[in-house]
Amino acid sequence: MKPLQFLFLALCLILSADDGWAREWLRERRDFVLAEQAIEHGNAPQFQALADTLTAYPLYPYLQYQWLKKDLTQTDKIRAFLATYKDSRYAPLLRGRWLKAMAEQNRWLDYANAYQAGGDVALECLYQRAAYQIGFRGLALTQAKRLWMSGRSQPGECEPLFTALADAALITREMVWQRFELALKENNRQLAEYLARKLTDADRDAVETWLKVDQKPELIREEKNRLREGQFAARIFAHGIDRMAKSEPESAAQLWDAEKNGLPLDEPGKQMIERRLALALAFQRKAGAYDRLAGLADHDGEVREWRVRSALLEQNWQHIAAALSRLTLDELKEARWQYWQAREQESAGNNEAAHALYAKAALDRSFYGFLAADALSQSYRLADNPVPLPFNGLNELASEAEFQAVSELRALNRNMEAQRQWWFTVAKLSREKRAQAAKLAEYWGWAPVAIQTLVKADYWDDLALRFPLHYREQVQSNALRHDLDPAVIFGVMRQESLLDSRAESPVGAKGLMQVMPKTGRQLAQEVRQEMAEDYSLFDPDLNIRLGAYYVRKLLQRFDGNMALAVAAYNAGPARVAKWLPPAGNIPADIWVETIPYKETRKYVASVLSYAIIYQHRLNKNGLKLNDLMPAVSPGQK
Repeated sequence: MKPLQFLFLALCLILSADDGWAREWLRERRDFVLAEQAIEHGNAPQFQALADTLTAYPLYPYLQYQWLKKDLTQTDKIRAFLATYKDSRYAPLLRGRWLKAMAEQNRWLDYANAYQAGGDVALECLYQRAAYQIGFRGLALTQAKRLWMSGRSQPGECEPLFTALADAALITREMVWQRFELALKENNRQLAEYLARKLTDADRDAVETWLKVDQKPELIREEKNRLREGQFAARIFAHGIDRMAKSEPESAAQLWDAEKNGLPLDEPGKQMIERRLALALAFQRKAGAYDRLAGLADHDGEVREWRVRSALLEQNWQHIAAALSRLTLDELKEARWQYWQAREQESAGNNEAAHALYAKAALDRSFYGFLAADALSQSYRLADNPVPLPFNGLNELASEAEFQAVSELRALNRNMEAQRQWWFTVAKLSREKRAQAAKLAEYWGWAPVAIQTLVKADYWDDLALRFPLHYREQVQSNALRHDLDPAVIFGVMRQESLLDSRAESPVGAKGLMQVMPKTGRQLAQEVRQEMAEDYSLFDPDLNIRLGAYYVRKLLQRFDGNMALAVAAYNAGPARVAKWLPPAGNIPADIWVETIPYKETRKYVASVLSYAIIYQHRLNKNGLKLNDLMPAVSPGQK
């Protein structure tokens, strides 16, 4: 049956069930669209006539917002809207537009009266400008200093305020240097170069050297590129070390150690560089990372975790034990660190203590919980408990005005607006109500939104909702075609797109398995599959076929090691090849734990644990996490 025929049949069934209600429903949707067209054409009489019949329609506030934002001179109507719909998503949006219009008209008193703080820097700058114009100059300029002192480029609306600050001679040399340094720390070189032009000739050598070192930090190796005198010499050198650490941590550490004792830097400044070097060595799996991390005076969470990882990379169990002992009590309650404590106790021959720690970790439905269960040769604990719903709970939730608005936006194919309205509505709910909202999204067939909403509800045990089986037929056929476990394909798909066939990443990856168009065209050629346009990747059949084939291809490259193949799917095979051990095998759990990229480390753990959960959802139980994680060897490049 064709889609239009199906829609016609559905409408006929609705009309026969409740003819009056259905006709009113269709009439309101039609008139809403006609009213939007009247707004577009500036037809006020037609808009008003249609709007008067839609006052009870869920999208009436949205319609009024669209009308008022087109003509911001309707002051009384705007004020009435802001009062009536003050809790709606559209009130702050309309207020922002209205405020900018008043600023353009130099209506500063009206602006000051209508402004509400909300975190928008542009609107706050205009508010301080309004305060300046109506007589509160001292206060406005004090706030202007705070807004100016940022390493980020501020909106254009701030420029007149900053000009007033400069005209009052309140931007000092010290402030320019401070902001210059902030800009470089934010990697905002354009702003730094702009600020450099504000400095005098007396500062020219220092600022040019700093900019040169920022661009090519390796230049600090050469004596001629290092100032020996002046208040900024030590900070320029430290900045160069900080930049150099990213690409050459060993050279940077050697140079720093040779110079640091004679540098007039305060202790916090020195410790910041020490931390940067230690972590850079750890990220790049360099020798000496553990010792450097262990020698730091400050031990924040990232340092504590990387101390353990550096010890794991050495496979030095004495260091591992020492690093684990520095974790906080809260950290030691996590399944990840319980698992590694168990491994350390096992290496020391303390099997009873290891068993107890494995048993604790195995209670967690996670990558480390599953590894712990495998260590004990016991079943995985999956804890599948659907969200409890009160009687008629979904109907009551769906009948609320803001959820009705979401439903109407979806019916009108305004999907982006529907999602914005959904998240605005969900943000105001209690945790219990958010979990119920997730069930409503699931009922509507809105899987990605349902999953994300359940996360915001901090409810993790509804496995059917969190791990849906959409596209099961395509997954199973491609799993058979490429000799893969369907649970693995589901695991990749769930992590990549939340099973959203229309998903698109900021860099252009598309569809269920987030295939890049260039990669997709290459893969399509290899499997002799036509791929006419980039948007073809939104087709579930094509996307799953190409994605599954790519997983198989990566498996072949990395000798059947699923952990490496999954890491390569996320970070690329070339990077994964760089992370392989130079000599000798390394246990896969250690390899995963020491992946330098946090995103990839989390990605691998998520995909592999999701594969175990999807196995349960598919009513199978043969797959073990250990099966997907053979030892990692240098030969897998």
